[in-house]
Amino acid sequence: MMSYSLFFCMILLLGYASIPARAQEEEQMTQLRENLAENGKEEEDLSAFEEQLDFFRKHPIDLNHTNAEELKKLFWLSPLQISSFFEHLLVNGKLLDLLELQSISGFDLITIDKILPFVTLHPVNRFTSLKFKDLYLQAEQQILFRYGRTLERQKGFRDLPGSRYRGSADKLLLSYKYQYPKIGAFSLLMKKDAGETIGTKQVPIDFVSGNFALFNYRSIQKLVIGDYTLQFGQGLTLWSGYSLGKGPDVTSVASKDLGLKPYTSSNESTFFRGIASTLKFPENLYFTPFYSFRKRDASLKTDRNGQYTLTSISESGLHRNAAEIRNRKRLGQEVYGATLQYLSNSINIGISSYQTHFDQTFTRDSGSYKKYSFEGRKLSSIGFHYNIAFQNIYFYGELAKSFPGGWAGIQGAMTNLSKSVSLVLLYRKYDKDYANFFSQAVGENTTSSNEKGLYFGINYLPHPHWKFALYLDYFKFPEKKYRVDTASAGYETLAQLVYTPTKQFKLTARFKTERKQQNPAAANRVRSLEKLWNTSFRLDGHWKFHKKLSTSQRIELIQYQKGKLLKEFGYLIYQDLYYTPMRAKISGNIRLAYFNTPSYQSRIYAYEADVLHGSGSGGYYGQGIRSFLNLRYRLWRKLDLWSRYDLYYYPHQQVISSGLDEINGNIKSAVKLLIRLQF
Repeated sequence: MMSYSLFFCMILLLGYASIPARAQEEEQMTQLRENLAENGKEEEDLSAFEEQLDFFRKHPIDLNHTNAEELKKLFWLSPLQISSFFEHLLVNGKLLDLLELQSISGFDLITIDKILPFVTLHPVNRFTSLKFKDLYLQAEQQILFRYGRTLERQKGFRDLPGSRYRGSADKLLLSYKYQYPKIGAFSLLMKKDAGETIGTKQVPIDFVSGNFALFNYRSIQKLVIGDYTLQFGQGLTLWSGYSLGKGPDVTSVASKDLGLKPYTSSNESTFFRGIASTLKFPENLYFTPFYSFRKRDASLKTDRNGQYTLTSISESGLHRNAAEIRNRKRLGQEVYGATLQYLSNSINIGISSYQTHFDQTFTRDSGSYKKYSFEGRKLSSIGFHYNIAFQNIYFYGELAKSFPGGWAGIQGAMTNLSKSVSLVLLYRKYDKDYANFFSQAVGENTTSSNEKGLYFGINYLPHPHWKFALYLDYFKFPEKKYRVDTASAGYETLAQLVYTPTKQFKLTARFKTERKQQNPAAANRVRSLEKLWNTSFRLDGHWKFHKKLSTSQRIELIQYQKGKLLKEFGYLIYQDLYYTPMRAKISGNIRLAYFNTPSYQSRIYAYEADVLHGSGSGGYYGQGIRSFLNLRYRLWRKLDLWSRYDLYYYPHQQVISSGLDEINGNIKSAVKLLIRLQF
């Protein structure tokens, strides 16, 4: 074990002394994926967001002819920075040069460097003289096919007498996208997960998603028919899709709602299906009515009267064995409602109201931690949200009520005390019986209920080359929750220091600790709650001294402790090497990592570069070596091929994973292939 550790430490030292780092945009996507994974959202698919950045790279935002909704799509900008930008335009007029961004309150050099590839000052073509032939000649189209497979045979694919996977081990994805910028779009996506069947009479294709979207036609600002997402306020009343939550950028706790959006992700749960539109009226009023009907996965049971009941909706989207296939699309979910907003560049005030109907009845166990969960077939929700910029302070909040159920509220503020100091303060209170199936608000629980919390964050830039971030979040749970049989409390704190002396070198140090309470282990005779500690320290290095080569390296230490009896210590060391020439046909990257953590409890998350739009937030636990190789080959100007090979090696194990995913042996490997045609 020590020899492995010394070997990897030598690699890291050589890396710091010899090779270089990724572009800032990719580093930010890395942080975003890791933040989502660390918050228990390992399956979140950010492909739609990455495609949005790719769109703005080709069609930069004209800063002199933009609005707050468009700038929210650049997730590096905080709501306070967006407000300061429009205040600057109001006072000083249009920008003459992008260098003027440095004079805007809250716009530091790091933020400016991040957004420069996606903005411009050139006039925007609004396509006022649109011709029919332009719908093909000027449109952007893309066909993408992705294939993946674990090479070792997992238990579920063997000829078992009982439960087994019914389909092949192949993972398939095929998508087509058509987009005419600011006019309209069409998308179609089909997916098969490993173990799922394809081409059968019962399930020809496991997952199909698509939509047609129209933009900026008279009073219709947006119209989507098919699959879509809705994001309003701070995520308490109506929010589908991913949300950022807590992270090293302390301003991320203020959600940036984008309203109605076409859904283009491969995640099988976080969307609506039907029709929705945003209509623009005079006096900055926007009205968004919507209707959705979907069949959801659910495990149904029969009560004493022989009626079907359920307790939760399945979100995995997996239909591999007999039980998962039986639960496929067993629950009908109908949702309809509307949102009315007053929108300007400095004020957003809105009210949302909708009803959700199910064709089966939710029940709850009064003796468990779910005693206050939703019960019945109909759930109504109403919420009021706002954000207002006043001088250098940005106020935001949301108040929501469920019927049946309780209240939930968020109130926050952020301000720039100076060009180098910004503060965020957030208070939240979610009643134990607040019920909502479309909520993604900031919090520790997986649902926005049974929680009170106070969050404080600060960003400090003492020097152009230094950036310091700190947050402290204190939370309480008034009632019992999962694995906690009484009221409990805890806190989480994160401190991060970033040193960027040049655009070619970046060093990041992060400390994070979290304290919660949990039921004692079965062996502990004392039945009071035990303290649960999770503390980590991370050191990242990125260095670039050659236009074709770059490198990343990390050392991360973690300590997990529960009570006085259980204490685990683990670590991860890795080295990445990137080859990214500007115009060459071949580019790629490789990782070599060593990890040693006693169990899943002390796992360490680390982003993994993947094929285009691949989701690679790896959870490292156990003791072993991890390596992967990604290659991209430009076959010709509009045709690209990506490939990936990855490997886990556990020298001291004879079996990997468990259940139907179990592999005999100490090696687990996989391949991916992706081909994209743009025309």
